Amino acid sequence: MSNLRVVLDTNVLLSGLAYPASVPGQIMAAWKMGAVDVILSRYIFDEAVRALPRMTRIRLSHDKVRNLVDSLVFLAEVVEPAPVIEGGLRDEADLPILGTFVAAQADYLITGDKDLLALSERYPIVTPAAFWERHGE
Repeated sequence: MSNLRVVLDTNVLLSGLAYPASVPGQIMAAWKMGAVDVILSRYIFDEAVRALPRMTRIRLSHDKVRNLVDSLVFLAEVVEPAPVIEGGLRDEADLPILGTFVAAQADYLITGDKDLLALSERYPIVTPAAFWERHGE
């Protein structure tokens, strides 16, 4: 894997944390080893902070969740989502994720979100499995 620049959607980030042996977990491990560059935004971090306490697989207090997510800030490049207008996006709540990808000028947006994946003909948006099949070690 040659230091591809990727944006991880919140669902991939959370799956990677909760299930280290999964494909998202392998992508996270590649990131930690420096094999892939991950670009995130405050929006993605904030979404993770809101979602992590609801995950039954990860039992952390709010403070520990915040500390975990804050530690990821040091590993990731952080960008402000670009303002994007995308008429084909079915869920407007996904605009900041797409905006993060646009601002990052990344090679891929990795997501499991079907609404974002529906845009894969216009943007390099892939599932974790498709990314890992192409670029995993």
